[in-house]
Amino acid sequence: MSLVNQILRGVFDLLLFPFRTMPAIIGILVVSLLTAIGMLVAFKATSNQEALAEVKRKIHAGLFEIRLFNDDFRAIVRAQLDILRHNLSYLRLSLVPMIFILPPLVLVVAQLQFHYGYQGLQPGDDSILELRLTEGWEETEQVPRAPESGKPLVELELPPGVRQATPSVWIPDDRTLSWRLEIEEAGDHVIGIRVGDRRLDKAAPGRGPIERRSPVRPARSFLDQLIYPAEPPLPEESPVEEIRLTLEPAAVWLPGWTVPEMMGVPAWMILFFALSVVFAFALRKPMGVEI
Repeated sequence: MSLVNQILRGVFDLLLFPFRTMPAIIGILVVSLLTAIGMLVAFKATSNQEALAEVKRKIHAGLFEIRLFNDDFRAIVRAQLDILRHNLSYLRLSLVPMIFILPPLVLVVAQLQFHYGYQGLQPGDDSILELRLTEGWEETEQVPRAPESGKPLVELELPPGVRQATPSVWIPDDRTLSWRLEIEEAGDHVIGIRVGDRRLDKAAPGRGPIERRSPVRPARSFLDQLIYPAEPPLPEESPVEEIRLTLEPAAVWLPGWTVPEMMGVPAWMILFFALSVVFAFALRKPMGVEI
């Protein structure tokens, strides 16, 4: 998964580079159009187009039968049962192409989330840095501990423009160390975390041009890397399971309206899926795709 993410990071960085200084909606429009075209090509190649067209004709015939015999109760019930049966056939026929479309779509969404899902840090912002240790970290003897409390002794190596505002807070039940940081200078920063004789880095992106911004540097598990592909995973032998930095969700500006995050769904994702559906339906006939 690490190699796949490395390739996809390069692809999406290159794809979105021309739009990095433009409003986010421009890049989202372009990617939505390309995604719609890709989904239509995959749907046409992996679905039974003739069977889809036939089952849709049967559904339309059932609807016409209901309108034609609206005074015949038995005919209406029979037509409704036929429509239900044909709808189930339609879903079955649509399931096969979805198997080919959904996995690449998940990878696309994961990459876009870290270009458009978070806003960077700017002077005056506070952010919480959290470091979670692995289970059984004490046994590895890679992390020095305070003699009396057993608290892990981890040091921050902060770049100019970032200040540690509070001492570290240790929560043993969560195996988590936390610091509150203050941003004093604009720009992209790299926070160093000294764990024993090893230094681990976490990007702290600033505001400005659109770029990859991730709140988490993940562990090496497949699922962690799938969810957080924007930064390289932590070393496999590291006693650190995850490094997390608080980043606020980004809104998307439209003329006369700023789209915010809604019910936990990122603003860009709402627009991306809406635009992809619109483009797919607009292009299905020119591309000769039955959906």
